Amino acid sequence: MSDLRTIPDYMDRNARDYGGAPAYREKEFGIWQEWTWTSAKSEIEEMALGLISLGVEIGEHVAVIGRNRPELYMSMVAAQCAGGIPVPLYQDAVGEEIAYVLGHCSAKFVIAADQEQVDKVLEVQDRIEGLRHMVYLDARGLRKYDHEHMSSMAELREAGRKADRAEMERRRAQQTGATTCVMLYTSGTTGKPKGVVLSHDNIVATSKASSEFDGLRQTDEVLAYLPMAWVGDFIFSVGQAMVTGFCVNCPESADTVMHDLREIGPTYYFAPPRVFETQLTNVMIRMEDASPFKKRLFDRAMAHAKVVGPKLLDGEPVGFMDRLKYRLNEVLVFGPLKNTLGLSRVRVGYTAGEAIGPELFDFYRSIGINLKQLYGQTEASVFITQQKDHEVRSDTVGTPTPGVELKIAENGEVFYRSPGTFQEYFKNPESTASTKDAEGWVATGDAGFIEDSTGHLRIIDRAKDVGKMASGALFAPKFVENKLKFFPEVYEAVVFGNERDRCVAFLNIDLTAVGNWAERNNIAYASYQELAGHPRVLEIMKSHVEAVNKSVAEDEMLSGCQVHRFLVLHKQLDADDDELTRTQKVRRRIIEEKYADLIDALYGGKGEVYTETEVTYEDGRKGKIRATLELVDASVVPVKAKVLEAAE
Repeated sequence: MSDLRTIPDYMDRNARDYGGAPAYREKEFGIWQEWTWTSAKSEIEEMALGLISLGVEIGEHVAVIGRNRPELYMSMVAAQCAGGIPVPLYQDAVGEEIAYVLGHCSAKFVIAADQEQVDKVLEVQDRIEGLRHMVYLDARGLRKYDHEHMSSMAELREAGRKADRAEMERRRAQQTGATTCVMLYTSGTTGKPKGVVLSHDNIVATSKASSEFDGLRQTDEVLAYLPMAWVGDFIFSVGQAMVTGFCVNCPESADTVMHDLREIGPTYYFAPPRVFETQLTNVMIRMEDASPFKKRLFDRAMAHAKVVGPKLLDGEPVGFMDRLKYRLNEVLVFGPLKNTLGLSRVRVGYTAGEAIGPELFDFYRSIGINLKQLYGQTEASVFITQQKDHEVRSDTVGTPTPGVELKIAENGEVFYRSPGTFQEYFKNPESTASTKDAEGWVATGDAGFIEDSTGHLRIIDRAKDVGKMASGALFAPKFVENKLKFFPEVYEAVVFGNERDRCVAFLNIDLTAVGNWAERNNIAYASYQELAGHPRVLEIMKSHVEAVNKSVAEDEMLSGCQVHRFLVLHKQLDADDDELTRTQKVRRRIIEEKYADLIDALYGGKGEVYTETEVTYEDGRKGKIRATLELVDASVVPVKAKVLEAAE
């Protein structure tokens, strides 16, 4: 297979070997539309020829923005066939973010999904030097727009059908594994996003190694619902899909994802912890509304599954009666539950992006879902470590993916070297040099260690976030935050305490879970802010914080991270307000600066605090939210003397 050097090469292979098999599906108007590999190749080549006729030159960036749609995935491969470099953008990015990326990569062409995305580009086009043409998929609402520098996908393909293939073939013949495959932007947790340049060798080698690691097959099915600009979606829905030849399914809309997930029943499934948290929250809400008999049946089945389920998955010996009871519960409880979640057929499931709470991780494995963790980065083409079957644990992220080397620096930072290692940060040689050394070792920015006995990598937290309490005890906020987010009512948590004598926390309520609880308890509320500040909601949050404190106290190394005081924020943390990245990671430094008055109040011993917060509305307007927040004390478990001695 040495002749398969690029993603378009694998497209040719798939059309030749799996021509009649499904390559893409999309649900439209309630019906699943299907593209075979043969029809997908034909459509991709028409797009590529159309892009060449528009004037796309070799090495030029082609921006792609919209929700997960087969035509957009195909357009990225088409850009490669035309010699261009696809640059997917986050579909929920606001004008400022779009202007930055398009300006930074000097995009000459944009492929947009619909009127919403077209409008966002038009809003900032005057600030983007060299933008020449925009292609759109959905023509609704665009009839009266100026089409001098705009055309539909149908028109692009029509131009491609009339074009001579010779130029496309010439450009493809020049491509090698070292040719740039895609440019993906980092989430920007610490500053402006950086453009990560990845070659075909990076994507192909990583996709092959990771697919072989888990025995992925051409007959597998995946659901593509995560942002197309995220490296995880690119590697699963383009890299592995092309290398393995499996089918990529696109939901009808963000609102129908769970319904479409149940219809497709993917065999290979990936979701960040946030999605698994939401799914579990929905399950718990429904169980609260169930009859007392069903609730008791569920609780007893889950208590048994917690002990037996992971053993069965890992091939450990289980007594006959325990096995029989588990199978009975599978018929009555776990089977219907997995079907409701859309995970009945999952053979390989992964989570990554952030650390997942052990309680959440164990819940899914206990009901028989082969959920595993991987550790990766955009700069690594995702995969750095994976968990082997029968070696799955909630406290590690597995062993190196084949071809990857790991080492731990003296300060505890994790470094890797990999075939997937990025080429450079676009237009940023300083950051490239500070991240990747001359020998190819890449600094991850994460603190961790490798277990001597198993070779598994354990990640503690972001290296910049790990610190010490005033007592000298280790401070690792993510460890506590993940435990808090296991509770359905807690949507987000941010813990503070570095160089302080104790920890405090901000909490966000989950409006779905808490709103359902309020409805069942006849509690009226008019807004998120009113519900978040309700005395009974604060009591629930206090009980969760104290439960987590008991759990944290059992960890000798991190027992000093118990939360002494907390508040429930009057608004949800939002990417539009720069509090989260587009991949929903907390921008801790920005939150510390923005809410410094609230942090000071928590440490100052006040009972309540008045605050004003600037927010961004969906239409881009700015406004302010004013609130008086109650500060709540939580009970903590006394730290053992030997922990303090060890810290000293």
